[in-house]
Amino acid sequence: MFTLTPAAAARILDSAQQSDAEGMALRVAAKLEDDGQLSFGLGFDDEREQDLSYECEGLTVLIAPPSRELLEGMLLDFVEVEACDWQFVFMQTQAPGSCPPSSCGGCGSRGGCSSGN
Repeated sequence: MFTLTPAAAARILDSAQQSDAEGMALRVAAKLEDDGQLSFGLGFDDEREQDLSYECEGLTVLIAPPSRELLEGMLLDFVEVEACDWQFVFMQTQAPGSCPPSSCGGCGSRGGCSSGN
């Protein structure tokens, strides 16, 4: 399952408030580029029929079917990569599929999420 740290969630909630997107869900997407690199995207969006939707750190997270496998076991954090340079960072925290459903209240212990679909 894809998770967020409290720091990432706080920054996203702050961004939602500043951009009049308060209450909207966070869509997270991933795709495999031609060179084998993963690219990621984030944005506020409305839920679509096939989306996986669940609550994580106070946010509703939406993931479309093509991104589900690529985001499995990923953690989104908001970190200071250099002095005064804060960025969102995606990290693989466990092998895809290695988190049993009963442990997803912490799964890697940095974020807590509950599945809704």
